Amino acid sequence: MSEVPLLVVRPVRIEDLGQLNALAHLTATGLTTLPRDESLMEKRVKQAVRTFSQMEDDSAQHELFLFVMEEKPSGQIVGTCGIVPKVGGFKPFYAYRLGTDVHESETLKLRYEHKVLHLLREHDGPTEIGSLFLRSEYRGGGTGRVLSLCRFLFMANHPSLFESEVIAELRGVIDDDGVSPFWEALGHHFFGIDFPNADMLSLYNKEFIEKLMPRHPIYVTLLPKEAQASIGEVHRLTAPARRLLEGEGLRWYDLVDIFEAGPILQCKREEIRAVRESRVDVIAAIDDHPDGMGPYRKCIATTVGKSFLAAGGLLYLREDGLVLEKSLAAALEVQPGESVRYVDLRAEA
Repeated sequence: MSEVPLLVVRPVRIEDLGQLNALAHLTATGLTTLPRDESLMEKRVKQAVRTFSQMEDDSAQHELFLFVMEEKPSGQIVGTCGIVPKVGGFKPFYAYRLGTDVHESETLKLRYEHKVLHLLREHDGPTEIGSLFLRSEYRGGGTGRVLSLCRFLFMANHPSLFESEVIAELRGVIDDDGVSPFWEALGHHFFGIDFPNADMLSLYNKEFIEKLMPRHPIYVTLLPKEAQASIGEVHRLTAPARRLLEGEGLRWYDLVDIFEAGPILQCKREEIRAVRESRVDVIAAIDDHPDGMGPYRKCIATTVGKSFLAAGGLLYLREDGLVLEKSLAAALEVQPGESVRYVDLRAEA
């Protein structure tokens, strides 16, 4: 009888590099946090490996936590996600803040409110989640939700490593040819290159943004209608990720990406549903054969006090501790007497 595959999320390793490069070539334009550049991917993986190794060093500069979803026993990498503990620093974080300017004339008895984009330059920024990608054949059934929510449980396990504010920069409106109506209406006139090249260049060096970006406020009404309509909207493939994050408490207020005007969602770390509602309990038993759902809940669970692993599965809490289904315990490599952090996979309505 063949072994049933298990999906588990774990920290990235150097030996994952080849599979990550292959995964990157499956992504659509605009997902630059999973770059189609082998040297840049190697740099990001090494950054992440170094960050994981220095978690106990308070003086270390924690740059990037990158996770992969692995199918066991095959060892295939089917997805990835990440956390930047703090944006800004030596490389500023740029965004547009959408505000309102009021123009009023008592003589003409006229009053107009104009939407205006102000360039934001942040050196002491919040924590950012990103780099989320899952192979299409593994989407559905809660797998993508596990991959996304594991980041919040990791933050709950290590709150001192992260800022009090969390953001998620979502991919904006881009067509299949990599054309962004917002970029064509604004950025293209100042940078003279197409959107994919500008977006990729920003990963290597942000100096060109500082030098070439317009420094004055941008009146939205002066942009073409298509560009105006794209502000704060997401790529069609990003819509499910937006719904998931909004279900966790993240909201779009007034920040958008400077290239394609995708929304930047925000939330206080402790107010994120998966962080706020997660709890840690000791495993009392592992059940080989759960009889239907019964008292079981569909949850995401992670290890505590050991190398980080996360997986989705069934569990329930009884008086003497947690009961985990066998496949979940196998994915997390835990035994009775050990503890896990867990939360319901979906928020209650």
